[in-house]
Amino acid sequence: MAGFVERNARREIFALTPYVPGKPIEEVERELGIKDIIKMASNENPLGASPKAREAIRGMLDDLHLYPDSNCYYLKGQLAEKYNLGEEHFIIGNGSDELLRLISETFISARDEVIYAQPSFVEYEFMTKIMGGGCKAVDLKDFRHDLVAMKDAITASTKIIYICNPNNPTGSIVTRQELESFMDGLSDDILVVFDEAYYEYVDNPGFQSGMEYLEQGRNVMVLRTFSKIYGLAGVRIGYGITSPDIAAGINRVREPFNVNLVAQKAAIAALGDSEHVEKSRNLNLRGKYYLYDELDRMGLKYVETEANFIFMDTGQDCQKVFRKLLAQGVIVRTGDIFGYPTFIRVTIGTEEQNQRFIASLKRALEE
Repeated sequence: MAGFVERNARREIFALTPYVPGKPIEEVERELGIKDIIKMASNENPLGASPKAREAIRGMLDDLHLYPDSNCYYLKGQLAEKYNLGEEHFIIGNGSDELLRLISETFISARDEVIYAQPSFVEYEFMTKIMGGGCKAVDLKDFRHDLVAMKDAITASTKIIYICNPNNPTGSIVTRQELESFMDGLSDDILVVFDEAYYEYVDNPGFQSGMEYLEQGRNVMVLRTFSKIYGLAGVRIGYGITSPDIAAGINRVREPFNVNLVAQKAAIAALGDSEHVEKSRNLNLRGKYYLYDELDRMGLKYVETEANFIFMDTGQDCQKVFRKLLAQGVIVRTGDIFGYPTFIRVTIGTEEQNQRFIASLKRALEE
C-alpha cells in the first residue's frame, strides 16, 4: 500500500530532483576528520562579507526581537537611488531562489512553458515543475547560450524565458548583438528574466545587461543578489528590477516578512561599500588570470569566465578528481551534475587558495 505522501501529495513533486548544494566545510571535517579545509565550490566571496555590512549587523543585535519591515522600505530606497528608478520597480526576496519561486507562482500554470539554457541554474527547471509547467531546455553551443535556438523553441505556450548572464556553471556571457537579435520581435506576452547574479564581476565590454530592455519598456525582469560580490550568502537576500506592474503582480504572492531584519540591514550597508566591491573585483580578476596561466601550463581546457568561477575539463572522471581534492581539504563542484563528467567548477579564491588548489589539482591528476 502506498504511503501517505504517495497517495496525497501533488503529482508535480515527484518530477522534482532536489537541489544538491556544494559540500559544507563542517561536513567534510566530520566525514574525513581533517582540518584546514577551503571551500571553492559555491562561488562565495573569499574576502567574506562587506566590512560595513558586518558593522551594521553588530549594531542591530538589540533589535532582533522586532519583526522586519515587510516592504523593505529603506533598502528599496537605496536601490532606487542606485538605479535612478522608482521604488515600485523593485521586489526583494530571500535570495534569488525565492524570487524565482515567486515568479513561477505568479505566472506559471500547467498549460505554460518555460525556456532556459542547459546547463544553467537548475532552479529554473525546479520552480517551473513545482507549478506544473512545461520545461524546454536548450543546449548550450560552445558553452554559451544559443539564443537562436532558444528563440526557435518559442511556442504559443511560452510564458517565461530565463537568460543566465553570466551563465552558471560556464561563466560565459551573451553579447549585445546576440541579445538585440533575440529580443527583436519577441512577443510582449513573454517575460524575459535576466539572471545577473554575477553581474558585478563582468569585465567584457561586449556584455549587455537586461536593464537596457527595462528602460525600453519591455516586459523583462533583472535579478541580482547580495550573495556573491557583497559576500552576504549566509543571510539570503536578492532583488529583482522590473516594471511596476510586474512587481505588483509578484508582490501578491510574496509572504509578509520574507526578508529578515539582519539581511535588510546588511544589504543596505553593503550597497554603500564600494571599496569592498572594487577590492573583490580586483582580487577575482587577478585570480582568474593566475588560474588561466596555470591551467594552460597543465594543458587543461577551460571556459573563459566573466564570473567568479571557472568551468574546466580535467580529462578524468570528475568524481574521482573531486574525491582526491577532498582528501587534500579542497572542495570543488563536479561537472557531472551539469552533464560534463570530466569537468569541475572551481570558485576563484584568494591568492593562497588558488595556489593551493593548483598544487592539489596537480597531485590529484598525477595519482
